[in-house]
Amino acid sequence: MLRRRANGETVEDIQPDLLIPTGRRKGQSPSLSSIYRALAEHEKTQTYPEAVETAHADFAALQQRDRDRTLK
Repeated sequence: MLRRRANGETVEDIQPDLLIPTGRRKGQSPSLSSIYRALAEHEKTQTYPEAVETAHADFAALQQRDRDRTLK
């Protein structure tokens, strides 16, 4: 996807070639909004890698805290 976008193809051109691998929509193409959302997320990870890592670590800590509270 990224290589094709870098070569100038539009998301609309690429969409039919993409397939969802699992779940209810398995075998179907993702929506345009899903593709744009994934591209935006990728761009964020490239631009702010340390912020994304911090957010993931914070989220994992919150999940662990909630699990610990549930076990008490």
